[in-house]
Amino acid sequence: MDSNTLDINQENEKGEEDDFVDPWNVNSKSDTGIDYDKLIVRFGSSKIDEELLSRWSNVIKAPLHHLLRRKVFFSHRDMQTILKYTEEGKSFYLYTGRGPSSEAMHVGHLIPFIFTKWIQDTFDVPLVIQLTDDEKFLWKDLKLETAKKLAYENAKDIIACGFDINKTFIFSDFNFIGQCPEFYQNMVRVQKSVTFNQVKGIFGFGDSDVIGKIAFPATQAAPSFSSSFPFIFGNVKLPCLIPCAIDQDPYFRMTRDVAPRLGYHKPALLHSTFIPALQGAKTKMSASDENTAIFLTDTPKQIKNKVNKHAFSGGKATVEEHRELGGDCSVDISYQYLRFFMEDDEQLEKIKKDYESGALLTGELKKILVETLQPIIAEHQKRRAEITDDVVKQYMTPRKLNFTIKSDK
Repeated sequence: MDSNTLDINQENEKGEEDDFVDPWNVNSKSDTGIDYDKLIVRFGSSKIDEELLSRWSNVIKAPLHHLLRRKVFFSHRDMQTILKYTEEGKSFYLYTGRGPSSEAMHVGHLIPFIFTKWIQDTFDVPLVIQLTDDEKFLWKDLKLETAKKLAYENAKDIIACGFDINKTFIFSDFNFIGQCPEFYQNMVRVQKSVTFNQVKGIFGFGDSDVIGKIAFPATQAAPSFSSSFPFIFGNVKLPCLIPCAIDQDPYFRMTRDVAPRLGYHKPALLHSTFIPALQGAKTKMSASDENTAIFLTDTPKQIKNKVNKHAFSGGKATVEEHRELGGDCSVDISYQYLRFFMEDDEQLEKIKKDYESGALLTGELKKILVETLQPIIAEHQKRRAEITDDVVKQYMTPRKLNFTIKSDK
């Protein structure tokens, strides 16, 4: 098992505490947020560099998504292998997920799904989306029925991202696992392959943690194996690509260690950075604190008020000082959010130059962000309102998906 699995909350050479990142907590001491270069070293992943981006663009023969160009997705495991499979005409599938802890998702939750949809469309591959309602029941003060309801509501937001219903299967752990013996069998195979000491080392579990938490990582590992979905993939062992935020990586370091022993492909990963809280980059948006985040249910007025009132500014104390010295984009939340949601590179670069030179004031930058987010969220709300219970049921029904498997195994 990887020895650098939970070396996350370390002290640096000066004796100061470094960033803390695990699947449930993200905190930084710096106003600029998490040091992702250090995180790559600590987690043992690979940086998404210009060479990989160039190869990726050549393979798909199309421009790359702005979330890739701007290194929002900054780290990977075995993406070169996935590109090689594509070049050889072989199939892979996508897997991502969501832990439903609130009825309304926020814009930070959208990022992996926006990017996953682009990958699905670009590579024309099937996708499985896991809703870990069981995880949230174990970790949070939620009734089981509430966790199931939140998963169902989150499924509507995910479907509203536009995933192809003929190539996408969404499932809730509570509802699906009992229907699929093969999925449960893979869970138990993983559980038998990881010791209690190993899972403590990876996730930091203590003696007072309930046993459900200790067993849960195998549940998140199982969708990494195509044999967990025989109604989609039959007996073919296909490799899996997982786009996710970097805090989910510990689950898949464990999975990658176990996979070869079970005769499966190691899952490949693409890691995203976090959208910071409105108050600053020391932590990520939280679904449990409405003032830290822009929610997908927010009205245009709420978006405007939240940005104007709560978005941390990189501007100077007075207009005169700002005009003279300019603002700091590395800590300014409005600019950081635009990196995620403004697609035009040239426009974003002009905003950066104008803000750093002092030509653009903080209030004007906030106005640009508000005018960028309002139509995105309004359009999402419109699509979500059209999703009926029957549509959700179709996405969540185990079924054969519409694609042709091409594999050497």
